[in-house]
Amino acid sequence: MEVKAWTYDEFPAFEEEVPGATWLSTTGDEPGVTYIPNVEYECVGGVSRVLQILIPRSRNAPLPTPGEPTSRTYPCVVYVQGSAWMQQNVYANIPCIARLAERGFVVAVVQYRDSSVASFPAPIQDARNAVRFMRVHAAEYAVDPARMAVMGDSSGGHTAVYAGILHDDDKPANLFPGVSGEVSCIVNLYGSTDLTFDDSNPSTVNHNLPDSPEGMEMGGINLREDDAARELLSVRCNIGRETQIAPVLTIHGTKDRIVNTRCSVLLHQRLEATGHQSRLYLLRGADHGGPEFWTPQVINIVEGFLREHV
Repeated sequence: MEVKAWTYDEFPAFEEEVPGATWLSTTGDEPGVTYIPNVEYECVGGVSRVLQILIPRSRNAPLPTPGEPTSRTYPCVVYVQGSAWMQQNVYANIPCIARLAERGFVVAVVQYRDSSVASFPAPIQDARNAVRFMRVHAAEYAVDPARMAVMGDSSGGHTAVYAGILHDDDKPANLFPGVSGEVSCIVNLYGSTDLTFDDSNPSTVNHNLPDSPEGMEMGGINLREDDAARELLSVRCNIGRETQIAPVLTIHGTKDRIVNTRCSVLLHQRLEATGHQSRLYLLRGADHGGPEFWTPQVINIVEGFLREHV
């Protein structure tokens, strides 16, 4: 065999008979995922924030080659990792999120400015800038810029839903002027979307106090004494009939000790009452996150919702 830079199509297949060998067939469409870590998408006030990007790939659909037309593009999901609005471990859910990438979605896990760095609405602005970044760099990461969604869990679910109602394309927070931060749908996994009732975070004994996660997110204020700030942080209180918001899918466990299941029930009811599209799935016995949220059944639900809207 000649030694040279073979193309795949040119390279001759091994076809010799091998006693005892078992031959397995492939199609070239077997799904795989490529992980690109720590891609900077913004630097605000000297604070850099990065994305963890997962791209579907197969033999028949390899990764994009810089400067060449992309062989295939995919819908993009910007994923916001939960962290009680504090510093995020953006690597924590990558093995699970990769299962969604295997289904044919580019996933960008967004690191946002946490409450020790910036207050509300900084995480939401960051999530929308991550959407814009993926649009600007669509060709580089095999993204279809017309098919964008946002998804998150816990405080990231709060950020994801709020990113659908904070329309700031014409505001200074938009780091990519002329590029839209809008999405076609939102997936909310057990989001901390309502701080208006006393047991909305059942295990947080300092709930709504200045040193609580939600108090810190609002700049270290006492939310028990500031109804306006508490309602501003609560997604449900900021949705009316005139609100522009993409369809929302919410999934929540019924034994969630961190974020009361009622947060998602009230959000769903508010969305429906104001004429917006909402779907709610309750996982019997599930706590705050965990493998129950990444079963084939749940991923099928998420995939079906995403494909319906993107």
